[in-house]
Amino acid sequence: MFETVKQWFWYDWIMFIFRLILSISLMFTTVQFHAQISLPLWALIFWQIFAFSVPWLCLQLNYKYYLLTEIVFSGGLCLYLSSLFPEAYLAFLTYAFLIAVNSARQSYRWTGPVTILLLPVLINLLSHQSNYFIMMLQIGLAYAIGFAFHLLVVNHRQSETIREQNTVLQQYFSQIERITLAEERDRLSKDLHDTIGHSYTSIIMGLETLRPELSTEAGKQKVSSLLNLARKSLKEVRGYLHQIESPQETLPMLQSLQQLVEDFQAQAKVNVHFRTFGEEYPLPKLAKMAFYRCLQESLTNAVRHGESTEITATLKFEQRQARLEIQDNGKGMEKWQDGFGLNAMKERAMNLQGQVSVYSEPGEGTLVTCTLPRQVELSDEVIRLLIVDDQPFIRESLRAILEGHKDLKVTGLSEDGLQAIEGCEQNQPQVVLMDLDMPHMDGISASKIIKQKWPHIRILILTTFQDTEQALEVLRSGADGYLLKSIEPRELAETIRLVYRGGTLIDQEMSHKLFEKLEIDKNGTGVLKPKTTENFDLTSREIEILQLVCKGLRYKTIASKLYLSDGTVRNYASAVYMKLGVRNREEAVQKAMEAGFHV
Repeated sequence: MFETVKQWFWYDWIMFIFRLILSISLMFTTVQFHAQISLPLWALIFWQIFAFSVPWLCLQLNYKYYLLTEIVFSGGLCLYLSSLFPEAYLAFLTYAFLIAVNSARQSYRWTGPVTILLLPVLINLLSHQSNYFIMMLQIGLAYAIGFAFHLLVVNHRQSETIREQNTVLQQYFSQIERITLAEERDRLSKDLHDTIGHSYTSIIMGLETLRPELSTEAGKQKVSSLLNLARKSLKEVRGYLHQIESPQETLPMLQSLQQLVEDFQAQAKVNVHFRTFGEEYPLPKLAKMAFYRCLQESLTNAVRHGESTEITATLKFEQRQARLEIQDNGKGMEKWQDGFGLNAMKERAMNLQGQVSVYSEPGEGTLVTCTLPRQVELSDEVIRLLIVDDQPFIRESLRAILEGHKDLKVTGLSEDGLQAIEGCEQNQPQVVLMDLDMPHMDGISASKIIKQKWPHIRILILTTFQDTEQALEVLRSGADGYLLKSIEPRELAETIRLVYRGGTLIDQEMSHKLFEKLEIDKNGTGVLKPKTTENFDLTSREIEILQLVCKGLRYKTIASKLYLSDGTVRNYASAVYMKLGVRNREEAVQKAMEAGFHV
């Protein structure tokens, strides 16, 4: 009951005060004129207390119970007092006001006639008054004022609901905008990294191979000048890539989490407390992003689904792991169902060998825990690496990048799968970075042989293209990780350490495709025919957008439906048209129908 009272608004207190004042005044009047009352004083006082408390308690449970008890107990009290004192009917004016205020939906159809017509008739019969119409007008006016007050209360409640929903919507729009920007930054940085970065690396490696063939001093100086120019340009490109990272990626983790909490608290109008325990230590970029997305999703769910008013986020730095806990005071759930956001959180944590757990009970709120293992450089030991790739400049580039870390050492370079097996026998590496498409023997066949002969050697696949069939075959062959060559160098070193410790890591976009394929294989049906997906190499998002385009939806409608920006949808559509080999929407729809797309 105390919790209910704490949630009262100003109009609830006004009606309670009216009721209290009326009951107290009736008690004093009863005590003053008790000699003229037939009932014992204690019985009448008890009746008045009963008429005050029972309807009020019923009002906290259900308005229908209140209306019945108010008319029976309070109306009955006024009838009895009016039979003794004709002017006592004036006390019923306040009760008529309260009955009108708390009537709702279709209850006016019977509370109005009973209050305005029936009770005045009974009072008139018992008190033998001749002013029935005046009494009916007075009670009717009190009921009308109560009805007007009820409309004011309803309007106020609706305005509060609209304000709260607008606040939550602003928070959603803000998050959608951030996610869209992050998606665009990620796409742009990957495109630049895969094209310009790859081209500069190829130029540098090609010039390095030309250096021994030049005999004149002028030629050597020219090559050196070109090398310096290429390295300087590549450094500038990398600088630009770092600049277009999203703010939460460039800020220190604690600062980005604190800023997220402050922004959410200001927009959603809830109290959010952020605390840290333990001594902070560096975390990989993927771990920072996992914690950020976990906190972002948990805050949104706490307000949207749990209707929370107090949220506490705690980040704990422990010796072997870092743990983020988000506890809210919401209504909780008896059966928790994982949505898209929670599945994404779990997938991020799983890719880092961590986990996300949710505890929720009705009335106890919800606790979300994200735990990630600690990943640090191994200062006491060195990880021996074998790089396998048929492109010389890729091998040299990887060696240059990885040997910049003191705990990583490249012990050999191989051109194909056969050389990789020989390199494992001679150098006994601990981790093999394996390409897939190579002459003589591909990476899948080599991985199977290596795992059979040396099960302790960890194999990390580095490839250029996303092929779900190939990825599944690679993982079945015993590989411990699957990454694209577009991965940033600083992330590659962290992944090698993770795989060396026994973890398994798959590129995030690739893991999405794998889960979708496994689900399709499990159900026996899919959105697209497998042959179509392989032929055009469409991603899951591109397939989704092509479906909506084939249904005749405009880009703005698709953007609203998928919570993307209009520009992002247009970029995806352009990529789809390019992969399909068409020039516009009409040709894309026709090509999809000819290819056998299920739309």
